[in-house]
Amino acid sequence: MNSTRVLLADDQPDVRSGFRLVLDSQPDITVVGEATDGTTALELARSLRPDVVLTDIRMPGIDGLELTRLLTEAGQRVVVVTTFDLDEYVDAALRNGACGFLLKRSGPALLIEGVRAAMAGDALISPQVTVRLLRAATRAERPPVPNPLTNRETEIVRLVAQGLTNAQIGAELFISAGTAKTHVANIQAKLGLNNRVGMAAWAWRAGLADPRGKSGAGG
Repeated sequence: MNSTRVLLADDQPDVRSGFRLVLDSQPDITVVGEATDGTTALELARSLRPDVVLTDIRMPGIDGLELTRLLTEAGQRVVVVTTFDLDEYVDAALRNGACGFLLKRSGPALLIEGVRAAMAGDALISPQVTVRLLRAATRAERPPVPNPLTNRETEIVRLVAQGLTNAQIGAELFISAGTAKTHVANIQAKLGLNNRVGMAAWAWRAGLADPRGKSGAGG
């Protein structure tokens, strides 16, 4: 199995060190380079051609949002990983082509899944951000959409809308993470959606999301 090659861009050495430890512990992920600023990250991305670039937003030189735009225009996958949970950052990152938006406090499991999701052509957003954005989006009182899904698919969509990862969905429904991933892919195809973010938005429009914003298996 080919290893996913990752470039880290963050001006904090302890953050880069922590990310490297987490990612290098996975048999299918290898950190191939580190950058302390956006300008260096751009140069390394062009020379190393990593599969995924993880970038902070606030860095010296080119900031993470501009770096995201430049790299995605060149066909590279970028996941933004930041401390700053601001709607304008989320909007700008996704508009600039990011494959995900993760908060540093979300933990190592989501960091790993974010890299894998980017490689799979999916987009992963930290559950806290997903729930807040989607709740805001539904205040427009759009008419509900019809539900063509089976009961099990509907369960899956509800959990995606709560921000759960494939592993958490598997634990909640007593199925494997791989089976959950297959269900998610099938649902996206059935609904004509590109990623989990679109699926979660569809769930809110269809009235399937939990208005309490529960996130996480069992709690």
